[in-house]
Amino acid sequence: MRNTLVLCCVAALSAMTATANAQDWTKSKWGPTDEIGAANYMTPELVVKAASLVKTGKTYALGMAVDSKTPAYPPRDYKITVVQPGQAGSSGLGPNKATYNDDILNTWVGVGSQLDGLGHLGIEHVYYNGNKLADFADPTGLKKLGIEKVPPMVTRGVLLDMAAYFKTDVVKEGTAFNVKEIEEAAKQQNVEIRQGDVVIFHTGWLSLVGKDDKRYSAGEPGLGVEGAKYLTGKGVVAVGADTWGLEVLPFESKNVFEVHQILLAMNGTYILENMDTAALARDKGYEFLFVLGQPRWTGGVQAMINPIAIR
Repeated sequence: MRNTLVLCCVAALSAMTATANAQDWTKSKWGPTDEIGAANYMTPELVVKAASLVKTGKTYALGMAVDSKTPAYPPRDYKITVVQPGQAGSSGLGPNKATYNDDILNTWVGVGSQLDGLGHLGIEHVYYNGNKLADFADPTGLKKLGIEKVPPMVTRGVLLDMAAYFKTDVVKEGTAFNVKEIEEAAKQQNVEIRQGDVVIFHTGWLSLVGKDDKRYSAGEPGLGVEGAKYLTGKGVVAVGADTWGLEVLPFESKNVFEVHQILLAMNGTYILENMDTAALARDKGYEFLFVLGQPRWTGGVQAMINPIAIR
């Protein structure tokens, strides 16, 4: 009878602990008012160390060029219109006949190379640091977690060349990167993942754009659930890849975009999608200074970006 009672108490305590842990993600370790998540790891000291990685001065644009044919997650699309305001029927403005072009963008922001902010994906309408949809999301812009809150990202970048790891040009869709794959790829490249890093996977997937858009959009290799927990445990600022959704598709289970939930909602870790990593991988640029100053659209959920890797 006593043993049964002890077992029941242990089971009840375990259940209570599990419930408490499940709720912990709604409370940021940086306090109840925090809106920048893992960006808190970027200290001035870390920036100075990252700057010392620059040895050759070679730069790499990690953003891809975007046009109306760029494949994107449905129903996203992109359109640009170039106009000459106030110049129709004239030879120009003023006696010097000045002429100019302006452009108008009609676009979803999540097209091409993009930064996912902490207000992008949640769990049952609850987002990073316990922010509830009804309290902060508005059609005119987010009242919290807006993309304008993200500080400049200047830190150490690490490229994990998964195409080289799997000995292929393009890693097959459905291939998950979890602890084993991440640790072995890092060891193979002689790099260590540290707190404050931005970690980016090279898979060759972006090379399908314009050649096989159907395959590009239908699935992808990418970060697995176990791998996401591993990287957030390391304290990385952001995780990216040369794929449209970062995480492995088809998903590892029936859960939908679970890796996004682990990174964004639970840990405040940013996501970088469609990073153009080909040149960096070709040069074996596995460690570099990562620099990103994103557009500061007040209340924005995401941002089109062109991060720079400097070696």
